Amino acid sequence: MKKANSRRDFIVDSTKTVIAVATGVVATGSLLESCTGPKKATGSGSYPKTGFIQEPLPYSYGCLVKSIDGTTMEIHYTKHAAAYAANLQDAAKNEGVDTGKPLEDVLARVSKFSTKMRNNGGGHYNHEMFWKSLSPTGGGKPSGKLLTGIESGFNSFDSFKTQFSDAGKNRFGSGWAWLYLDGDKKLKIGSTPNQDNPLMDVSDIKGLPVLGLDVWEHAYYLRYQNKRADYINAWWDVVNWGYIQNRYDSML
Repeated sequence: MKKANSRRDFIVDSTKTVIAVATGVVATGSLLESCTGPKKATGSGSYPKTGFIQEPLPYSYGCLVKSIDGTTMEIHYTKHAAAYAANLQDAAKNEGVDTGKPLEDVLARVSKFSTKMRNNGGGHYNHEMFWKSLSPTGGGKPSGKLLTGIESGFNSFDSFKTQFSDAGKNRFGSGWAWLYLDGDKKLKIGSTPNQDNPLMDVSDIKGLPVLGLDVWEHAYYLRYQNKRADYINAWWDVVNWGYIQNRYDSML
């Protein structure tokens, strides 16, 4: 009887594993976390700053499976983003950068540093923001001052979504689409190539990033192949508007 129970337990555990792998809901090195999404930030009254170390992902790899599969998330976080963080730290050491100060300080004058610093500093900053901008319970639309600002700047939330999606779809090659606050505290939409962002003094668009969308192929290719537009349409369902609202409010 004991052997039968062991065999049954093995079958049940194996079945659960197959289902988890098939859906992308897999956690590495720990039990699967609850996919309830990160707690909404309450706001500190100051613009959030970024360090030089990769922070833990605020949810398990498979928790965004309705829009992004778990395997893509795992590779994106543990390989691509982790490499940016490691290379950034190496560049900072070689170029005498004080890593106790915010990364934003470097990005604001990145033209004075190496290409390695620009690429990896941007890559690290962009991804640290990107992970927090997503949530298993995301989607819908913002509220408060952010919604008012969007409707004022782009006529309606739906019009904003169309313009922002187009910025991502029309970015040639790899890059990012951005909602950012310009020097006049006006919300603008634009895009940057590679791992550039509006904080950089070398960027064609300048301001404080509010929301960023990664349109590098490694962010979506396993599920969507070359259909970037499908990825962008699905991405809206996991946008963490609580976090984005907090960023925006802290900039005003």
